[in-house]
Amino acid sequence: MNIIHSRNVRAAVSAPKIATLLGTITERQLRAWVEHISVPRHFGAEPEQNRTTADWLCGVFESMGFRVQRQGAYSNIVALPKTSFEEAILVGAHYDSVPMCPGADDNASAVAAMLGCAAACSLWRPILPVVFVAFNREEEGLRGSRDFVESFLPAAAFGVRCAHILEMVGYASSEPGSQRVPTGLPIAISDKGDFLGLLANGRSATVMNFVLRHAKAYVPALPVTGLHVKLGLEKYFPVLSRSDHAPFWARKIAAVMWTDTSEFRNHNYHRHTDTPDTLNYRFLGQVTRLLTACVIA
Repeated sequence: MNIIHSRNVRAAVSAPKIATLLGTITERQLRAWVEHISVPRHFGAEPEQNRTTADWLCGVFESMGFRVQRQGAYSNIVALPKTSFEEAILVGAHYDSVPMCPGADDNASAVAAMLGCAAACSLWRPILPVVFVAFNREEEGLRGSRDFVESFLPAAAFGVRCAHILEMVGYASSEPGSQRVPTGLPIAISDKGDFLGLLANGRSATVMNFVLRHAKAYVPALPVTGLHVKLGLEKYFPVLSRSDHAPFWARKIAAVMWTDTSEFRNHNYHRHTDTPDTLNYRFLGQVTRLLTACVIA
């Protein structure tokens, strides 16, 4: 396994047009989305709120000009550009929570980042071949993303060039001791939980390096740490396959997981205290701008 830091890579060449567009992404809007989503919304335990969240997501994507469809038995929300394309970049985040949990970081923060990226992409001309997917039932064995990868993608009219999967991207702390190493991983990382973590396997290493270079170019104040898992070692470390990137890896699709490292930083993980006021919206804004820069570039 290799650890790569954004500070140690060569910066990509920034484009003024992209930099200008990133200015449309505001922390105020991201927080408003997080606050709207942050209610218990488990598929089985809180079905009405789960459906209400799905309905709201459909409306937001439609207001941005996307073609929206519900996919599968678990109501994944798929937002497509209004033009056809042969290959797409995919951005995904799950919208469900565990029972009785507001789920602000897990995973309203990621949904907000995805919406921020979608809003920016909708302003770009010509229309970009980017697909946004809000997965359901991630908290129940990744059921939504598995169904999407196994049932939807084989029949889709487009292929996936790469996927950016967002899993908790709103909690950060610069306090020493605020960050722990994920269980069982033979790596050394900072003990300050102020960085964005990226996870890539062999097929997605190039995509992760692309993200690191664009981080240095567009959000140099955001520390980004990438973990490249080589030689198929991910199958020996279950902690590396706990989110919606795993079904993409299983189908040999390049996918990078973006995360604040969940419970290894955020003590509110899967608790009723995972509320909007605990998040760092400056951090979330930086992550959203980086995601947008990478998708458009």
